[in-house]
Amino acid sequence: MQVYLDNAATTRLDPEVFEAMQPYMREHYGNPSSVHTQGRATRSAVEKSRRRVADLLHASPGEIFFTSGGTEADNTAIRCSIEAYNLTHAITSPLEHHAVLHTLQEMERRGQIALSYVQTDARGNIDLTHLEALLKTNKQSLVSLMHGNNEIGNLTDIQAVGELCQAYDAVFHSDTVQTMAHYPHDLSQLKVHCLAGAAHKFHGPKGVGILYIKKGHKISPLLYGGSQERNMRGGTENLYGIVGMAKALEMGYAHMDDHRKHITALKQRMIAGLEANIPDVRFHGTSAYLDQSLYTVLNVSFPASADNDMLLFNLDLHKISASGGSACSSGAALGSHVLSALNVDKDRGAVRFSFSKYNTEAEIDYVLDKVSHMYAVKV
Repeated sequence: MQVYLDNAATTRLDPEVFEAMQPYMREHYGNPSSVHTQGRATRSAVEKSRRRVADLLHASPGEIFFTSGGTEADNTAIRCSIEAYNLTHAITSPLEHHAVLHTLQEMERRGQIALSYVQTDARGNIDLTHLEALLKTNKQSLVSLMHGNNEIGNLTDIQAVGELCQAYDAVFHSDTVQTMAHYPHDLSQLKVHCLAGAAHKFHGPKGVGILYIKKGHKISPLLYGGSQERNMRGGTENLYGIVGMAKALEMGYAHMDDHRKHITALKQRMIAGLEANIPDVRFHGTSAYLDQSLYTVLNVSFPASADNDMLLFNLDLHKISASGGSACSSGAALGSHVLSALNVDKDRGAVRFSFSKYNTEAEIDYVLDKVSHMYAVKV
């Protein structure tokens, strides 16, 4: 049996999404910037996709920009907001994705900003009281805090963060890569200036993302070289990627409740099986608390063992795909910066299992059997 439980890294492309993309790969190949018939046809597809994305997120089409993915969307929102508004201070957490952390740390290294880190509790939850204290003493800051943590699954109340930012005249950006199409986002109500998403996290294609920029939040482009995306992003649009992303987002919203129910049941089954069969198993962050974490992510802390360094390798031998942390750190010599920030016991094994609508109970039972045997406990 082949089991894929690394959906927080990337998801399988939905066949219906592929079907929606195919005509724009094979037949409708005009450049959307061209004025001839073929170009107008593909321009229409881009704008229809933009309107569909905007409708689903309760935004206006003029607030939706297409990017190469979440990393570009994060970089554009952060770098260009700081430059446009002459901001000299930013606030983030040590648990953010590297698309956010590395961007802000590089701007700090260059002397463009001072950078503060909001405190978190032992499980990685954002301390909103400390955030408010930072905002009180650092006027006109940029705040970048993710909605759902890609490694430990913690959910942050971004509505509350947005309200604090509004009260202290701060610019608020949120990386919602892990929650887009898995949780509803009403951008007509959420007090956020910029928000990022990536299609491949919700069964869309790789290489295309969403950047929401609130009306009235004026920033310059990150990439120059053309008038695409209403002069906000130079470069020929990823036509079939955009069409596929809009379809994937539409399907995510249409079946959100059913998917959540199915995936939550799988996660509960995994938690119960691990607790029943592996002594001293623990869970990082709030990932085992179903009402406080992404229903798609479970970060497991296995007992100390001499074989923990080979844990992911051994899982792979059993055809189980999982991650030791963030996918963007796969193959790196350094461990997870998120788990390091939480000061977890380095002798214990850490595996992030992340689920999708395609996973089954039989797959979960297979993984439980293999993992339990690794720790010499028979299921």
